Amino acid sequence: MGSLWSPIKESGSLTDRIVARLDELIQTEDLQEGQRLPSEREMARLLGVSRPALREAVRVLEARGRVVVKHGQGVFVGTGDQVAIRSRLASMEVSLAELFAMRQVLEVPAAEWAAGVATAREVEALGHHLEAEEKARVGNIDFAVLRQLDTAFHMRIVEMAKNRFLLQTQGVLQEMITAGMETTLTIPGRVDQARKDHRTLFEAIRDRDSQAAREAAAAHIEGARDAALARIHREQAEAAFDGAAAVTSDVQGTQRAGNAQRARTTPTATSRSGAARARTGRTDT
Repeated sequence: MGSLWSPIKESGSLTDRIVARLDELIQTEDLQEGQRLPSEREMARLLGVSRPALREAVRVLEARGRVVVKHGQGVFVGTGDQVAIRSRLASMEVSLAELFAMRQVLEVPAAEWAAGVATAREVEALGHHLEAEEKARVGNIDFAVLRQLDTAFHMRIVEMAKNRFLLQTQGVLQEMITAGMETTLTIPGRVDQARKDHRTLFEAIRDRDSQAAREAAAAHIEGARDAALARIHREQAEAAFDGAAAVTSDVQGTQRAGNAQRARTTPTATSRSGAARARTGRTDT
């Protein structure tokens, strides 16, 4: 393995650091499309990170097309054939907090405008889409399908807003939504919460209530942002705990070894007494 396959120690978001390291590995080791990466367990060990943190980074890379996850087979190098906007977004050092802030800027007014100008046919189509999405949120969930439906719901609202400048941001916005969803989609409770949020947003648009639509969109994005950041912080804390535990274990092991060595080399009181008697020729009876 190359030197890049070594524990990650740089500061910053753990997920972002893992993503950057794996991306660098793919480039510097000239890994080809379809080439299989080490197993999840092995990559986590080599990089010195937890498996949940590694999975999160792999999800981000999968969304960018850098890797392909084949369940039961492993993680493979992706095509790398990305559209220009995706490449630019992937190279930007943008935090999740900044991504969600931009979603607020773009999606909140879009929801407000959609409530005011959407046609009855568009609202009906959005309702049918939401029904399909809600069905995908129950039972044995296929998260790949749900991610597509969830993203499409938001993009439909952007189209319904009929703002030509906003439409020019569709590609970037879709990347933002996908990047955030990679972190939030599998968080316990978020599937049901997103269902409720989407239903509230749809009903506001259906009822032509622009203010309610604006508030529903803002609340939904804020909730997703808070859940994403909480997950990142939790994983960082877990990683720090794992690192501290490893250090403690190493220290304890060193101390035990030192104690054992001293026990072997330090004479006991009995042996010191025996040596003294031998020097003086005395024996005890």
